[in-house]
Amino acid sequence: MSNATSDITLSARNLSRRFGQREVVHSLSLNLARGEVLGLLGHNGAGKSTTLQMLTGALAPHSGQIDICGFDLARQPEQAKARIGFLPEIPPLYREMSVDDYLLFAARLRRLPRARLAGALAETKRRCGLQDAGRKIIGALSKGYQQRVGIAQAIIHQPEVIILDEPTAGLDPSQIRDIRALIRELGDAGSVILSTHLLGEVESVCDRVEIMHHGRLIYGDSSARMQQYGHQPGFIVTLLAPPEISELQAISGVLHAERLSATQFRVLHPADANPGAVLLALAAQRGWRAEQLVPLQSSLEDVFVKITGGGAQ
Repeated sequence: MSNATSDITLSARNLSRRFGQREVVHSLSLNLARGEVLGLLGHNGAGKSTTLQMLTGALAPHSGQIDICGFDLARQPEQAKARIGFLPEIPPLYREMSVDDYLLFAARLRRLPRARLAGALAETKRRCGLQDAGRKIIGALSKGYQQRVGIAQAIIHQPEVIILDEPTAGLDPSQIRDIRALIRELGDAGSVILSTHLLGEVESVCDRVEIMHHGRLIYGDSSARMQQYGHQPGFIVTLLAPPEISELQAISGVLHAERLSATQFRVLHPADANPGAVLLALAAQRGWRAEQLVPLQSSLEDVFVKITGGGAQ
């Protein structure tokens, strides 16, 4: 590969997939960069799981092309799939097996040489917090630990691309925190795509977001910039001895000022100007007793509703 594309570990172009007459994914294209965690966000039924199944080779697209680390998934499936680790929405666990036996089985399926098996098992258990669970039967583990085993089978061959479908679904808050920390660590070492409908997941672990709606990608940006989507810059200021609203409205750079309470005001301004410093200087000069000035921020939930129009599929 050329230097320009060497940092792209996954590239999908114009993927489409039908079930009967219903097209569930329409002309979808995306790239994944090395060291990146990409969140595929959307309502349930938006096409996320179908997309991930195509990206892993578990489901053939009706049209389009997928390259994994430079290998065409359709024409060079062995080379491409060797570089993918996949955790489906329902983890592919054999509940009657011990953790060690199952992970060694997964490693052999991935054709790891016999000489590497013990080292790969130990390292994978360490990364997934399973050091003390090796002899335990999978079916006797908690949901959180079963999810760790599911991630462990996906990474035991040290793939360059890790694809996780709803990796924290059904977990309690403590388990979710642990799994999210693990995903962030995996993103530092490789490339991760995870599907989710949980906005907190995006905020805590994802570098970039792609939003699916009715089988199409309708928005893509960094998670930080996503929070600014359609956002009107402004701040909330607390003035213990406030002036008339007309005085705030007259400050240079203020587009709109409104009273939220006896002492709190929302002030909106253009993106290229911020009258906050001027307002604070006037407050000191005129005795308005400014106590606090907090920038306005959109919640990810507000942004998601704006982008998708608010309706589930």
